[in-house]
Amino acid sequence: MRYALVPMDRSHLEGVLAIERACFRQPWSEQVFVDALYNDTVSLIVAQAEDGRVLGYAALSVILDEGSLDKIAVDPACRRQGVGEELLKVFLRFGRANLAFLTLEVRASNDAAIGLYEKLGFQTVGRRKNYYAQEHEDALLMTAEFPRIGVN
Repeated sequence: MRYALVPMDRSHLEGVLAIERACFRQPWSEQVFVDALYNDTVSLIVAQAEDGRVLGYAALSVILDEGSLDKIAVDPACRRQGVGEELLKVFLRFGRANLAFLTLEVRASNDAAIGLYEKLGFQTVGRRKNYYAQEHEDALLMTAEFPRIGVN
């Protein structure tokens, strides 16, 4: 499968929203994505197939030297093909160059995502009890730290 990782723009909204609805029980609205597109503290990227179809997307918020992976999702038909990993690696490269750490929350039952995050250097640092209240499920808080070379 051939695709490019590109900054998200309004032309990607339809594909992103379709994946959002397929992947999340409480999906972000179109307005949330539009607002994020025009927010200087948020970076949105998509994996775009050669035919223009959105295969996946990710959202990162940054405040000072702290990053938060707010969303990452891959079209269910395209999972287990490295798309999510490549999206996440973009933000990890940015983090190594610019951040002290990158954090995220993940459902405690999402073994596939947890495995990917651990593979890429995230460690579980906490648990948010009943974070997904509707489903009565905890979230794991995971963090990747980026040591600053030469900083005292």
